[in-house]
Amino acid sequence: MAAKYRLMPQQVNGFPVTIVGFNSIVINSELDKVLLPKLTFENRLNYTTQLLISRKFSENLSLELAPTYFHENYVANDNQDNSQFAIGAGGRYKVSKRIALTMDYAAHLNRASSALANNPLSLGVDIETGGHVFQLHFTNSQAMNETGYLGNAFGDWGKGDIFFGFNLVRVF
Repeated sequence: MAAKYRLMPQQVNGFPVTIVGFNSIVINSELDKVLLPKLTFENRLNYTTQLLISRKFSENLSLELAPTYFHENYVANDNQDNSQFAIGAGGRYKVSKRIALTMDYAAHLNRASSALANNPLSLGVDIETGGHVFQLHFTNSQAMNETGYLGNAFGDWGKGDIFFGFNLVRVF
């Protein structure tokens, strides 16, 4: 479940950025009850709060900063705080009317030194076909939700641990 709400829009000759609030609650279905016999439903819950600060610089270029707080009720690493912080940055550059390149990176600010996870980095291509947008993603994080993406990016770009993701969005 997620909620996104615009706090302030970017205005020509006015406010220079758009500010949006984002909150989500997700259920981590990857946790295995056989491996974690004391697992409860509450352990599966994760929460994210973001302040999305973006600016459309031109018809082709948009950039965003995303200070983020996220909380995982269950973390595998005993040294990792349940409450975690990250700062994300991303962008979109339209190379043509129907094709855009995207990038997203997040620096995890309080990851435990013993953690095996890395900072997530994703590169993508959006292809618009009129009523659909096909999104192709290459990333070192397998998770589709915010807490998993930010806190559990176990792939390493330097070692070729790159995962492929695909989204299809229907525009009405």
